[in-house]
Amino acid sequence: MSVLAVRSLSKAFGGVRAVSDISFEIAPGEFLAMIGPNGAGKSTCFNMINGQLLPDSGEILFEGRDISGLEAREVWRLGVGRTFQVAATFGSMTVAENVQMALVSHAHETYQLWRPAAEQHRDRALILLAQVGMHEAADRPSRELAYGDVKRIELAIALANDPRLLLMDEPTAGMAPRERNDLIALVKRLVVERGTSVLFTEHSMDVVFAFADRIIVLARGRLIADGSAAAIRENPQVREVYFGTGKATAGVVA
Repeated sequence: MSVLAVRSLSKAFGGVRAVSDISFEIAPGEFLAMIGPNGAGKSTCFNMINGQLLPDSGEILFEGRDISGLEAREVWRLGVGRTFQVAATFGSMTVAENVQMALVSHAHETYQLWRPAAEQHRDRALILLAQVGMHEAADRPSRELAYGDVKRIELAIALANDPRLLLMDEPTAGMAPRERNDLIALVKRLVVERGTSVLFTEHSMDVVFAFADRIIVLARGRLIADGSAAAIRENPQVREVYFGTGKATAGVVA
């Protein structure tokens, strides 16, 4: 059984069809990239899967359960992690406390906050921080971190609920080329170790072609291609969407 199955998903805003009859699946442990030019419908699709938007029609099946219409926090508690294009943490908290807050939520202890956050789940938080290379920064205020380090903290937070599916919306946005390759290599290593499936959107084609197991391509709200990196490179419809020519897509930021 697939971890995620999206079936005939559609969403319109007024007269604009942002997503139109999209269907795809993600296998257990698969690292799937969703790409497309601006306005292709990637964020809308992501936000429906995550519970931030209600689909007009279609199904979103997570491990066989229809999660269409569930709130984002309900989807998260079922085992779907999420990172965002613009990473953010609670600047007044330490690095460890940010992760501890996610662990508190996962443990359904949100309404027991008369106990200081610094006393709850610290050992587990330190393990997660070590996995993303941020253990030594555990007691630093988050506001002091460089942006690339904030992205790593966000990853630790996303892993706090032991997700079987991780949604990553442009995880390397705002990062230098070396930083973004290091981050995606870290993500792939961690999810392979855990057996976690990943769906990620990304504008940096070098990252997509280097790390994705499979790629799906959206254009004007429709899915136009689904296949390996090699197949997507040679797909004439994909090249037409990106360039209007027969040029290859490698290394291009769309």
